[in-house]
Amino acid sequence: MLIDLNNASAPERLESDVCVVGGGAAGVALARSLSRRGHDVCLLEAGGMDFEQATQDLCLGDNVGMEYYELEHSRLRFFGGTTNIWGGRSIPLDRIDFEKRDWVPHSGWPITLEDLQPYYRIAHDSLELGEYDYSAEMWEKLKLTPIKFDPEEIAHLFWRFDLKKERFNNTQVDDLLSAGNVRIVLHANVVRIQAGENAKDIRHLVTRTLGGHEAIVQAKHFVLACGAIENARLLLLSDDTEKAGVGNSTDQVGRYFMEHPHGRIAHIKTQDPAWFWAHYRKRYPRNGPPVAPALVAPEHLQQSKKILNSAATFKIQRDPELGLGIGKKVYMNLKHDLNATRGNRRVWHVYRRVMDWLQKHVSVTVARATAKTRKMDLYLMTRAEQAPNPDSRVRLSGELDALGCRRGDLDWRLCELDKRTVLEFAHAVGREFERLGLGTLETMPWMEDGTVEWPVDPTVGNHPIGGYHHMGTTRMSDSPSNGVVDRNCTVHGYANLHIAGSSVFTTGGWANPTLTILALCHRLADHLDQLLRKDS
Repeated sequence: MLIDLNNASAPERLESDVCVVGGGAAGVALARSLSRRGHDVCLLEAGGMDFEQATQDLCLGDNVGMEYYELEHSRLRFFGGTTNIWGGRSIPLDRIDFEKRDWVPHSGWPITLEDLQPYYRIAHDSLELGEYDYSAEMWEKLKLTPIKFDPEEIAHLFWRFDLKKERFNNTQVDDLLSAGNVRIVLHANVVRIQAGENAKDIRHLVTRTLGGHEAIVQAKHFVLACGAIENARLLLLSDDTEKAGVGNSTDQVGRYFMEHPHGRIAHIKTQDPAWFWAHYRKRYPRNGPPVAPALVAPEHLQQSKKILNSAATFKIQRDPELGLGIGKKVYMNLKHDLNATRGNRRVWHVYRRVMDWLQKHVSVTVARATAKTRKMDLYLMTRAEQAPNPDSRVRLSGELDALGCRRGDLDWRLCELDKRTVLEFAHAVGREFERLGLGTLETMPWMEDGTVEWPVDPTVGNHPIGGYHHMGTTRMSDSPSNGVVDRNCTVHGYANLHIAGSSVFTTGGWANPTLTILALCHRLADHLDQLLRKDS
């Protein structure tokens, strides 16, 4: 059933077994899993079924730390969420990402890769990603030979790509719309999480439309699935029972914001730059989805150099001192000037199809000629892990949004370990290139400038700052002294409040977060199912 709170006949009260806040990938996956188990679900979406500028403006906020994307550009507030412009890149976290690393302060999840592995497979299948294989064995399956790097210096893993566009939007949820035990509620902006007087449970949620209509939502269990910035903001806003906000008695809500910083980390001088681009480009097997190799820092390198987990790719690019080419300037201007309307998203999907065609069909010969005529060369680009940093955080702003709620500001900060990691990783690639006689590597000067700053280089690519991957603001921990949710994604101290999404990540690894988000949602669905059956 579909309910729009903007309608004159909209209800003022709703009840369900589980109320899920947020109609993005996490919320849809969780609602679908709970519905199939027979539970009554109320799925609240702050926006409508497609882009609306007034609703999107509720995402406004200031960047008060390092330079970052405009906050209203880094997430979408309508059904399907940011996955409406997701590129489908998927891979699980590594085993070491879950472990306590003595050289990484605040690392160590309270769960292991083995705990999440069954749910990774469910998430993998839900994205129709083919064979469950992200390993270096994909080289052999593709009938290709990788560079024979020393496995203690450089390893290989493969991304897999979901081919379905806008998988979680309104055109993909007929099963939820027709289910008798699911209500999708649009324009349901949560403005308060009402805790009980003893601050041990949640009584109800208060929602408000931009037109002023309020509705109360009651449930046995509540799940926040709004993304790392909004999850933290809603908890901080709800301060009538706990003065610092729901679940924030130890000042952990909003802290440890993480991204996957992107950057150009080295210039590689080699006789045939185009070969590396061509050999390590995205591949299109006949019997499965596209895959792409990544160079990754193996556990041995991480342990010996005391660095984070990170990945890198080869890219043929112009000298950064030449700036953006005309075509890239046009694309970047359009990207920032055009709203994420249905028509504009079609343009974006066409662009991605063109890029995929070029990846698939442009030969090494053409790549060589293009690189030569456009004065392009080979560079090493990183998708780095960020160390969990309590000073990197989401805070409430002094400004109010159109609903009368304080906006969320982002104070994003990196540290010395983040920068040293990519420097050591680049040195490892350089050592291997020289050992194998492939060429020489020159690291970029910004990595050794003695600061923790990570300069924004617009020539890096379509995502020059980071991956739009917001993580860590309601992190998972066994103790409320260093986190917000427990190993079951339940807010410490609140038996019926849970959080879904990458805001619960204790560390972020380098892997794109969507597959892990979905795996955690399926695990949370199991937990909620057990709780509901126990209480019935």
